[in-house]
Formats: sequence, structure tokens, C-alpha cells
Amino acid sequence: MDLIPIKSLSDLKKVRESSYNNIKLRLKENGVESEIDKYHILVCAGTGCHSSKSNLVRDKLESEITKRQLSDKVKIFKTGCFGFCKLGPIIVVHPDRTFYTKVDVNDIDEIIESHLEKGIVVERLLYKSPIKDEIQKTIDELDFFNNQMRIALRNCGVINPEDISEYIAMDGYMALANILENNTSPIDIIEQIKESGLRGRGGGGFPTGLKWEYATKYKNNQKYVLCNADEGDPGAFMDRSILEGDPHSVIEAMAIAGYCIGANTGYVYVRAEYPIAVERLEIAIEQARKVGLLGKNILGSSFDFDLDIRLGAGAFVCGEETALIQSVMGLRGEPRPRPPFPAEVGLWEKPTLNNNVETYANIPIILLKGANWYSSIGTEDSKGTKVFALAGQINNTGLIEVPMGTTLDTIIYDIGGGIHDNKKFKAVQSGGPSGGCIPSELLSTKIDFKSLTDIGSMMGSGGLIVMDESDCMVDIARFYLEFAQEESCGKCVPCRVGTKRLLEILEKISKGNGEMEDLDILEDLSYNIKDSSLCGLGQTAPNPILSTIKYFKDEYISHIKDKTCPAGVCNDLLRIVICDEKCVACGICARVCPVNAIEGENRKPPFHIKQDVCIKCGACIPKCPVDAIYKR
Repeated sequence: MDLIPIKSLSDLKKVRESSYNNIKLRLKENGVESEIDKYHILVCAGTGCHSSKSNLVRDKLESEITKRQLSDKVKIFKTGCFGFCKLGPIIVVHPDRTFYTKVDVNDIDEIIESHLEKGIVVERLLYKSPIKDEIQKTIDELDFFNNQMRIALRNCGVINPEDISEYIAMDGYMALANILENNTSPIDIIEQIKESGLRGRGGGGFPTGLKWEYATKYKNNQKYVLCNADEGDPGAFMDRSILEGDPHSVIEAMAIAGYCIGANTGYVYVRAEYPIAVERLEIAIEQARKVGLLGKNILGSSFDFDLDIRLGAGAFVCGEETALIQSVMGLRGEPRPRPPFPAEVGLWEKPTLNNNVETYANIPIILLKGANWYSSIGTEDSKGTKVFALAGQINNTGLIEVPMGTTLDTIIYDIGGGIHDNKKFKAVQSGGPSGGCIPSELLSTKIDFKSLTDIGSMMGSGGLIVMDESDCMVDIARFYLEFAQEESCGKCVPCRVGTKRLLEILEKISKGNGEMEDLDILEDLSYNIKDSSLCGLGQTAPNPILSTIKYFKDEYISHIKDKTCPAGVCNDLLRIVICDEKCVACGICARVCPVNAIEGENRKPPFHIKQDVCIKCGACIPKCPVDAIYKR
């Protein structure tokens, strides 16, 4: 790929025009009928599909296209996450926009011979809707996408993230170029962001324009721009997917932020467990430098700005901005009291602006389309869209982006495809370890900052973990408390000691040793920890406990009074038994038992489980051919 220096807005427009012609075949609004015999095949190269060996699928496609001498009419591209992670590897064939799922290397010959050479779609690789029970051929037909509005994810699944020209083709760097060409006042830019209503997408929801405005007020000859890409919530992968699929949107936004606050240096703090995101970001930064969109005198102006990457070691607490700043400087990642806020005293005690990946990804398109356009989306309190990671007991796991104000039931059933195996929905955990569990009676709740806070949860960074009747809410609270307790940096006593005491009480209850007064202790201690912890980790750690006690108190009572776990999850409160009437004495269960806890004679029913030996692993349950083994 030849990188041509871009020294002005005029140069950028020329690159955009030529690059747009190269990618328009894959754009919905510009399908070129006269070139219907030509194809662009986009192969997902996000982490989810990569783990399903999409790289091998792409390699096979490229080699077969070359071997069959089809290179003049078929082009293969890697792209970012489509969001439908459960169905990987995913490939989309343009211009007809056919959406193939779970593609294996052995499927490539059929795709080429049937679809590319004969025009016949390979139906067995198409998506089948679990709701409508019908085949959906194109990406435009999928229910999963039809209820979404992709703004932060606008380029993921559309462009090759390792080719800067494709980002430019989608109006990339135009917002920055317009600012520098017109010498736009930083105050005017910040005012647009304020009017848009954009709030921080990292969890706190602080007004973005206001944060930028604060950073401009502190004068210093050196300022910094930070990007928080250290998402540590279990099941969350929003920021990772944006960096993997559209890294230049973050780079452009950070340059704009640097222009606004008077900073010439930025750092992206990303966890080392995201190797693909780090690699794409490194490629994007290097390309931006080569064409002159990072570095000295950007686009012929007097504005200088450059970026570097700092790798985090996976500490959850480093998602808190003061702990993140410490880590970037090479110090132990611990929060400090605020004020002073980072806008005044940040990196190396200099004024510092910090936003997360998703927040930055919104900036360029807001400045191109206008504050009024963005503020017309969402609710009065929460403007724009929000990216969520859907996980748990749901049919369509993956990454979605919806307008603020979309209801939970729309997300879970219309987009998520409902619950696995037609089981009953129980709750959804929003906001990760910092959020709360939302019960079925609140499924009509709108997703926005205020609505979620009002019911005892929070937006957080965007994780949505769906639970069904097989999940124990006491165990869920215990799981999140264990995570928070392990991730506590230990700097303040309320978090260091308080979360430990909370976890001990939850473990006591889950083992059947709880007492009713433990519930009062849990609530009182939770509120004390929330009120007195130093940072957001401790202040929000008790939320899973408080929300599960509020909405699922009956499960706590069952564990305490009846010594039973209604969901059959807590091992100390359940037994695995064999139904005498169903047992056929085949002996399979005894052969798979790892501790020889099952006894009996072949063909002489029934077999029995020695409860004092059984470790309750459940290995025998799925192996029984007559479903005679169950938990109770």
C-alpha cells in the first residue's frame, strides 16, 4: 500500500475521492450494478472470529482466488467486528451483501464455485433467525442489525482497519482537516460537543464537552490527552472492537482534543491482553505519521500532535482515571483523592484530558454532522447511542449499538434473539461488577443514564450479562464481589477490608450457614463501603448485592431458612441423585464419575450415588441416556 503525504485539506479530499471509488462496491447506498460481476469479500478479523480461525479462512480464500485466476474480479479484505460474535467466522460478500456465518476452510471451494462463479448463494451458511425461524440472507435482513444504529461502530465491518485510505474514504480526518483549514476556535469546537449532549461512555457519564472545557482553563506549556482503553468488566469488549475495527477514529478524535486543550502529546492506555487491538493501533499510528496526520505541522498548519501506546497489565482499578495516570507514568496503579482533578493535575502533574475509546469514536462524526443531528438521537438526559456487549444466556451474543432510550426487552428479544433453549428470563446485569441486576418485571426500562440509576443499576462501560432460571442470584452477587475484592488495590480500608467481609458473608450464605440478620449486615456494610471508599471500584462494588437483595430476596431466604438453592447452583446446598424408577443400570454414570461415587451392578437397577463421596461436579448428568440423574 502506497502512502501519499497529505499536506492540506485539498490533498485529503483527493485521497478521499480515489479511496471512495475503491470501496464503494461494498457500501449499501452505492452498490454498482454495472460491476455486479465483481466482488468484495470482507472477512471478520476481530478477536472473536480470529479465535475461530478466520485468518485461515481468509488465507484459503486468497490462495483459491489467485489459483483460479479470479483476482481481477474478486478482492479479499480483512475488516473489524460485525458484532455477531457467536457466528464466527463471518464473511460478507459485496455488492449483494450476503452474510455467511460459521464459515470453515472446507467451505471456501463451495462459496467460490457456487456463489462467485454461478451466482447461487450457499444457503446452509446463512443465518437462521431463532425468533422468526427463517433464513435471512443479507446483512440488511438480519434482525440483529435492524434495531441498531451504528455511530461509534460505523466503520466496523465496512473498512479494512489496516488501510488508512479506507478510513479517509469514509470522511476520516475530515473533521480535523476542516478545523485546521478554517483555524476554528477551540471554544467553538467544545461548544459543539457540549450542545451535542455527548456524555462519557466509560461508565461515569460526565458531560464530555464540559470535561474538555475544564482542561482548557488550566494553563501550562505541556498538556496531555489520554485514551482509556483498559476495559476490565467481565464480558465487556466494546473498546477492544472499536480499536480493532476503526482505530483511526480514536486517533483523529485525540488529535482534535489535543488541538482544543493545547496538548501536543497523547497516550492510549490499552491492556496487553488485547494483542490484535494493540497491533491495529500501532499500524494506524504509523500510517497516520507517514501521511502527515500525526507529528509536526499537521496538514500544513502550526499544530503538532503525536501519540504513543502504554500497555496495562490487566488491573481493573486502572480503569479509574487517577489510577490509570499512575500506571501510564510507570507507577503502581492506585487512585488518589480528587480534587485536584486530572484536568488540573494529571500526567507528570500536568493538565490532562482523559476519555475512553467509545467517547472519542463519537467525536469526528459529531463535528461533521453537527451537534443538532447527534442530540436528536436518544433521550433528554442521554443523547446519542451506546455500544453494549451482550453475553450470558442469550441466543445472539455479541456487540450491538442502539439509540439511548431503547428498552431492555428490545435488546434482549428483538436484537438478542431471546433466551437459550426457551428458558425463562431472570435478570440482566448492566454495568459489570459496578452495576446491578435488573429483574424481568423491569424489562421495559429504557437504557439511559438516569433510568438505570433509578432502579439501582448503572450504564457502566456497556456490559450486559443475561441470566435465566438456571442462574442463582446469590451466586451471581458472590461472583461479582469476589472479582471486586480481588481487583481492589488495597489503598483504602473500606474497599480493602469491606469487600472481604461482604464476600465472607455471601460465601457463608451460599454454603447454607447464613442467618437472617446477615441480610441486614450485608446492606448496612454495603452502604458504608459505597459512602467511604476512595474510588469508583469500592463505591460501586456493593451494587450487585444491593440489587439482588432488593429484587431477589426470596432466593437469599431460601438459602438461609430452607438450606436450598432454587437454581441448583450452590454445591453445598444440593445433592445429585439417581431416580430409581428411570435407572436402567447401564453403568455409564459410574464410568464417568471422577471420584467413584456411583455404585451398582450392570443390568441390576438402580444405581446409587454415595453422597459423602460425591463432589457434585455433575459429569454424570449429561451422560445418562434416560435422564435419570438430576440435582435437587
